Amino acid sequence: MASNNSSNSNKQGGNVPEPSRRKFLVNTGFAIGGVVVGGALGSLIGRKSKTEEPAPTPTKEPAAAANYNRALMFFTNEQFSIVDAATERIFPSDANGPGARALGVAFFIDHQLAGDYGFNGREYMSPPFYAGEKVQGYQGRLKRKEIYEIALRELQNYSQVKYKENFSELPGEQQDEVLKAFESDEVQLTTVSPSGFFKMLRANTLEGAYSDPLYGGNADMKGWKLRDYPGNQMSYASIIDKPYTKIAPSSLQEHMKTH
Repeated sequence: MASNNSSNSNKQGGNVPEPSRRKFLVNTGFAIGGVVVGGALGSLIGRKSKTEEPAPTPTKEPAAAANYNRALMFFTNEQFSIVDAATERIFPSDANGPGARALGVAFFIDHQLAGDYGFNGREYMSPPFYAGEKVQGYQGRLKRKEIYEIALRELQNYSQVKYKENFSELPGEQQDEVLKAFESDEVQLTTVSPSGFFKMLRANTLEGAYSDPLYGGNADMKGWKLRDYPGNQMSYASIIDKPYTKIAPSSLQEHMKTH
């Protein structure tokens, strides 16, 4: 009878068996400090907890520093391409080292023409104008930037007439022929001297290859390295009493860095 009474009491609302209570909590939620938490959180009961690792923060590549030595200040893109190609023929790359293009010579010339050099800023440019001796250099009213503008246009015209192609797109041998035609005054111009322009271009090419990198050319001091030139050293005190010592070149830019 006792067993029957116990069975009947359970059926009539007595204590709920433990398995049923656990099932109820899993299905409806569970209490934390008197607050019932259910839904998604409750559905996790009875499952193996997993420690979620935070998503990795994407690494942002540092922005490259602006290289103002590679910004055009005077030339148009077409003019720059002509000068870049012409200077490379004058100072080509070879087994000994980089040429004008790799050294950034065209950028050097561009920057010079945008400044006092291109505007003949420190020179007497008033009339009368007379034809000077060869040793006197150019004598005339045109500024260097104007000479470049005219000569580059004529060089392009000559290339298109003779080879039906832009100068910068010609094979190297034909570019040489065009430059030689200017050097020898084979090209007939009334505005500027072809040979005078070629001499200026050649001088500017060498200046760009060996000037301080601060001025746009001689990229990474590779022009100086070709000559084992030390560049702008602040002092030679440490080696003044030693035999010839090869030292790494230094640019003016190195002395301008803040520490």
